[in-house]
Amino acid sequence: MATIKDVAKKAGLSVSTVSRYLNDHPYISDEKKKRIKDAMDELNYSPSMVATQLRSKKGTMIGILVSRITNPFFSYLVDSIEKNSKLLGYNVLVMQTYDDPAAELKMLEMLKQQVITGLIMCSVEGNPDVIETYQQYGPIVFCNERIPGSTIPQVYTDQEQATFEATNYLIAKGYKKIAYCTGGSLTRGGHGNARTAGFEKALLVSKLPIKKDWIFKEVHTIVDGHRIAETLLSLPENNRPDAIFTGSDEVASGILQKFLQAGKKVPEDLAIMGFDNQPFTAMLAVQLTTIAQPVDALGREATKVLVAQIEETAYQIDTTDLKLELIKRESA
Repeated sequence: MATIKDVAKKAGLSVSTVSRYLNDHPYISDEKKKRIKDAMDELNYSPSMVATQLRSKKGTMIGILVSRITNPFFSYLVDSIEKNSKLLGYNVLVMQTYDDPAAELKMLEMLKQQVITGLIMCSVEGNPDVIETYQQYGPIVFCNERIPGSTIPQVYTDQEQATFEATNYLIAKGYKKIAYCTGGSLTRGGHGNARTAGFEKALLVSKLPIKKDWIFKEVHTIVDGHRIAETLLSLPENNRPDAIFTGSDEVASGILQKFLQAGKKVPEDLAIMGFDNQPFTAMLAVQLTTIAQPVDALGREATKVLVAQIEETAYQIDTTDLKLELIKRESA
């Protein structure tokens, strides 16, 4: 007895396209409908009601992968993706990795098992070469992640240039001893490497030192910021940085809080630069200088790219709004 895979092969189309046809999805061309119908007639294929219902659930479900939903940036990004997905007739399934490649692999396996019809990866922890092999089971899009040379479509901003310019902003204001925080591990090809490259380039151009004691990796939360502040405050005053690029508003706010509690002044004793421009950053005791990310545009474009792949239509990414902006406030 013929299967949906046999129909797809005979019609020269993907299984997901045949599935959408069987569920009366509106975005299928007349030419493709005819190819599917002809293949079904030739193979004498008649889908069961149960199978159609199962495909219907899978055929409209998009997976979203984030490192941690408690990070406000990812919360707003997921919200944007979900809103745009619903406008296009899709539902979403969200999974957190907590920076664990094994958890990432579980979501990829859900794509393989056809639980989801496509996947938007807002964080990448595993080997991109391995991730690419899962494209045979359904479309994948990287969102806010840039992996040079990857065959996976990517929607991203120029974080290296933005970090370079933000670091130069600190340097231009007279700061010469600049610390650095990253959510990544500082391994080659790892998370956050674009920002790291921008930071290193700025210091190199200005011939400023990069001190090991002032580099903090795999930090994400307010509590991480507390720990970083305590480490910096424990250093001799003549060996403390005068500014810090945090790569995260949460980390920045944690550092700010601890420095103020210790009786220090910001930015006089330590200038602090965040990243993301979360709503709370303008309401802190010292308003946070940070970098605004175009969250709505990232979510919108990633969704449109993925849905275009699912529905086998063409879509050109609109980069108009995919720009980062330095927000100058009181902390730096």
